Amino acid sequence: MEKFVVAPHFRLHEWVAEQKGYFAAEGLDYEFRETMDSKASQGHHIGNGVGAYQTFEKGRECNVSGACHWTVNVAASNGHGKLFAECYSVSPAGIFVRQDSKVNTPADLKGVPISVGFQSGSHYATIQALEQYMPITDVELSFNDGLLFARMEAFIDGRTPAVSAFSGPYYFLEQLGYRKIMDTTFMMASMITGDPDPQDVQKFFRALRRAQHDIDLRPDLYTHYYKKEFPERFHSVMDTRRWGPGERIVFEPYSKEIYDETFRWVGEREIFKNASMGHGIYEDAIFGVAAE
Repeated sequence: MEKFVVAPHFRLHEWVAEQKGYFAAEGLDYEFRETMDSKASQGHHIGNGVGAYQTFEKGRECNVSGACHWTVNVAASNGHGKLFAECYSVSPAGIFVRQDSKVNTPADLKGVPISVGFQSGSHYATIQALEQYMPITDVELSFNDGLLFARMEAFIDGRTPAVSAFSGPYYFLEQLGYRKIMDTTFMMASMITGDPDPQDVQKFFRALRRAQHDIDLRPDLYTHYYKKEFPERFHSVMDTRRWGPGERIVFEPYSKEIYDETFRWVGEREIFKNASMGHGIYEDAIFGVAAE
């Protein structure tokens, strides 16, 4: 049997579990693969029109990966992996503008291009937040800058007037003094790729649960891991001592009720109007014991 592939994904947990030896302690036969290399800028500049959903269509390189629950929900419905339904996570996120922007309230964002990742967490979260203030037709989204780090760089370099960011980039933009107009905190879910042994999946998540306890207790010991994935050009000005713990894993079920509500919400907003939404059957989309 092939080794279980573990890859960090914009959060601290995998780095902490690897450092503390939690994967090994669980008896997981694994390979730790850095898919977002800060020095090589590998993966930082995935381009226009490519979002989290498209990376699931293409196939991810690890056995467990994360994305916003909206995309994982639909991707699993289309057979691009299986949703792990025994936990979910929550990430801090927000919409930022430049210091000299005339935007002061969420309502001021009407007609302002907001850089988001296509069919990624920032896409859905921005709609969810702003439709409290305006019709969805007045929310102007820009998909021109790619995924998380590419969009952050485009904003810092002055190429876009507003950006939706989460986790490390969210903290970095706050540190640099950009103005947060509103929070858009959102849920994430885990996708199982390939055909791993269910026991290995359980070992993986038990290790992450131990890492979550460590992060909750002493986040100051671990925020330096953000540098592992950030573009190297920013390392000299990053003060991760000021940053928060980012994504938090909640070891509670991603239930059928959550799944059905999410699937309905995405469909009503026609975010996948040019692609199939899939079957939308919870029992067929989820992985492991929860599906039995």
